[in-house]
Amino acid sequence: MYGVVTRNAEELEWSVFDAGYYEVKDVTGRAAAPQPTGVNMLSAFGDNAAVGDDPSLAAVDADGRPATREQPYFDWSYVCPTHADYREGLLEIVDDCVAAGPDLRLDDIGFPRDGYCRCERCDRRFAASEFDEREDWRASVVTDFVAAVRDRVPGELSVTCYPDPYLGHLRARSGVDIEALAPMVDRFVVPLYDTAYGTTYWLETIAKGFESRLAGLDTSLAIELYAVDVDVDALVGATEVAEAYAEAVYFGYDASNAAAAIRRLQADRREGVSHGADAEVDDDTADHSGP
Repeated sequence: MYGVVTRNAEELEWSVFDAGYYEVKDVTGRAAAPQPTGVNMLSAFGDNAAVGDDPSLAAVDADGRPATREQPYFDWSYVCPTHADYREGLLEIVDDCVAAGPDLRLDDIGFPRDGYCRCERCDRRFAASEFDEREDWRASVVTDFVAAVRDRVPGELSVTCYPDPYLGHLRARSGVDIEALAPMVDRFVVPLYDTAYGTTYWLETIAKGFESRLAGLDTSLAIELYAVDVDVDALVGATEVAEAYAEAVYFGYDASNAAAAIRRLQADRREGVSHGADAEVDDDTADHSGP
């Protein structure tokens, strides 16, 4: 199955894609109206605008450093997942999304990374909890949030994961407990983004790791590739690797380039052509103008 991730509602209906994911709320804080023609998706706790407007929303470490994009290792700002009002606002957005369509995708569901959050509220809630280890408490916070979303979603629920398949790493990093979430999640989506895909051995390693990690769990795996300005030959090669391990491959933020790659794959398979770096591009499948 091939899908597209987009901010352009009209691309959700392109026939070349089996599924379309529409960003209702992204990490910049940009908001858009949910669409009935695709799966609406929202960044949960990644939100530059919210943290910019109210810095007290930001998750902090033990030294009080906020998880903002001005800090090392952060590409965007993160809201503390225990902030009750912000969580309620997210659940209201979820309700709006499922009013437009039954399925939903969640991004950025966890804590920003190891050591977060150590705000006064998190310290107080951990101290009052049943848990002796902070890692266990953080996992319970994330799992409870996903459970609250699951109760509101009548269709399929997809959850995006940071691309680290190694046992225990996601739980320790962000509180995302794959085994605890699997009964509630229909599909885990793993973004494996590169601007060129000049080599794909790393993509295969991570994809295989997630395939093994999810084996035996009642959930499925999708790999998301970056499509913006990526050479079509390279994108086709990356797609062939990803679909060997995942049940679905999604393409991020360039529907025309993604459509060209899908058409190339389909044409090569019909004609029995093996794809290579020096393969010629015919005018039809190389067209980036979209369906």
